[in-house]
Amino acid sequence: MPRAVDFSGRQFHFIGIGGIGMSALAYVLAKRQLPVSGSDRRLTHITRRLQDHGVRIFWSQEAENIAQVTRSNSENTRILPQVVCSTAIGPSNPEYKAALDAGCPMFHRSDILAALMNDAQGIAVAGTHGKTTTSSMVGYLLLKAGIDPSIVIGGEVAAWQGNAYVGTSDYMVAEADESDGSLVKLSAAIGIITNIELDHPDHYSTLEEVVGIFQHFATQCDVVIGSADCETVLRQIQPKVTYSLRQESGADYIATDICETAQCTTAEIWERGERLGTLRLPILGRHNLSNALAAIAVARRLGVEFGAIATIMTTFGGAKRRFDHRGYHNNILFVDDYAHHPSEIKVTLAAAKIKSSEVLPNVSQRRVVAVFQPHRYSRITTLLQEFATAFADADQVIVTDVYSAGEANASGITGEDITSTIGEHHTQVTYGATLDDVKSKLADILQPGDLVIFLTAGNLNQVIPEAMEYQAHQAEKAALTSV
Repeated sequence: MPRAVDFSGRQFHFIGIGGIGMSALAYVLAKRQLPVSGSDRRLTHITRRLQDHGVRIFWSQEAENIAQVTRSNSENTRILPQVVCSTAIGPSNPEYKAALDAGCPMFHRSDILAALMNDAQGIAVAGTHGKTTTSSMVGYLLLKAGIDPSIVIGGEVAAWQGNAYVGTSDYMVAEADESDGSLVKLSAAIGIITNIELDHPDHYSTLEEVVGIFQHFATQCDVVIGSADCETVLRQIQPKVTYSLRQESGADYIATDICETAQCTTAEIWERGERLGTLRLPILGRHNLSNALAAIAVARRLGVEFGAIATIMTTFGGAKRRFDHRGYHNNILFVDDYAHHPSEIKVTLAAAKIKSSEVLPNVSQRRVVAVFQPHRYSRITTLLQEFATAFADADQVIVTDVYSAGEANASGITGEDITSTIGEHHTQVTYGATLDDVKSKLADILQPGDLVIFLTAGNLNQVIPEAMEYQAHQAEKAALTSV
């Protein structure tokens, strides 16, 4: 039988504490005045925030760390730390091995989240796509409506200056991850399922296996809110509460009269056949309007009036790395986005096409330039044909080598292979193997009036600052020339 998580004051030690999911949990525990430590390999703004809240961090992952956080009580009995890991930490990690050898209680990060949710009125946001944005929306709505939930998500939000927030109410909003199967550990008062697709072929062989995980999760939620626009959710989950962008769906929550502009998306919102009013959403894309419907369904279930919802949502700024505006230089808009699945790329580029009308609106030649870093060999191999047709809304595409995320290349696929396959459906595709190659190609390709969007779950966005700096210099030179 698995050990229970101890919240009575025993030390928590996170191996890889700087990860986006791990750091959120560490922050919540630290804010609850529990002793927290961890290890990571580099200082970031995320780890600095943890240090500011009293978390002790080791800057290497070594066996000695476990000894240093082991305590003794008044009877001189050793009290071992509760060690928390993600799926990324394996048996070869010396710190992990030392913890096992010492007999430390070992927990996956999902065990900690599940224990926290069990102590709260949980609102768990699941789905192949849209989890971070939807959980951010739900958290933001409830926070601004005065419900003051705790929030644990897989992205950073300016409203609470990070990826976690500790509120005063019994509610907890959390992103529920299916990527490694740990979704089945969670139970919640309200569960949201945004969509179901095969996205992690490193863990699942078939879509049916993915469906099974979500079905298990659904049985552990008191109420399931699901998208009626995803046939798999509608048929295989049969959620109690549904939402849709299609009036004919008959869903409980429906958006009609949808209008998309470069500044916002507006729609009329209906609740079980009754018009609630107009929603103005400042983040772009029909997929985000769908996510907003899920958040509205939660807020309404908790008694929030639609007038308050509509007012609050006009100020929602989105999560970091979700159509994240990084800068505007030489009349070029730079956007960073986490999209790494064909479905995500399609909807993100559709939004980029609309947004590009805002960049130099009087210029006839406006382009969307997509820079794509394939993520994981297993994903790109399994979904190659879907990726090949995902870039229709981009005028120019640059493809890099695959970001492996630690995977072996079992299929032997290369960035050149991916570029060639996309090129069968798109006439303007080029290959830049390395990040330096990408910077060079951007210097040659970009021109005033472009919107350039970086699509990656890897490290591609590291090139953005240098690319923006280069364009800023180009603008300065052009200004000097014109004097």
